[in-house]
Amino acid sequence: MDWTFRPIGTIRSPFVKQEGTPIQPCFAHDARGEIILDETFAPALKDLEGFERIWVLHVLDRSTSWEPLVKPYLDDVKRGVFAVRSPARPNPIGLSCLRLVGIEGSILFVAELDILDGTPVLDIKPYVPRFDCYPNVRAGWLDQTNSRAFKADGRFEKKPGNGEDG
Repeated sequence: MDWTFRPIGTIRSPFVKQEGTPIQPCFAHDARGEIILDETFAPALKDLEGFERIWVLHVLDRSTSWEPLVKPYLDDVKRGVFAVRSPARPNPIGLSCLRLVGIEGSILFVAELDILDGTPVLDIKPYVPRFDCYPNVRAGWLDQTNSRAFKADGRFEKKPGNGEDG
């Protein structure tokens, strides 16, 4: 079965290409941006302001085609794509846990941003520590890595001339 989704908004971010973009919100420090929602969704933001963090699902629209094995930013070994957070995925859906700074109308002001400017937003959900936090759990191969590569290097970004649109 195929599904069709339509964006509910767009990210405004200081990051315009993958290279140099933080690879996760926890490495983004105070990188700030906005989520500009279609005004039709403004009423859906009622009661969200009391949450400190939000989950943002977005389209990884500038990533290369997916492959089953990829070399992640935090390792030199190819890993299965479902064991990494590579943006090159079978369904290019991104997930970021951002800090919610404020809301004005249909605009959300966010920090710890790791998303490219112009990225389509699919959904927003509140981060609820009671539901979303599992401290002291195993993290597979990441438990053994000492990598300090906290910014992307562009390896998964579409480039003109390599058969990818972009």
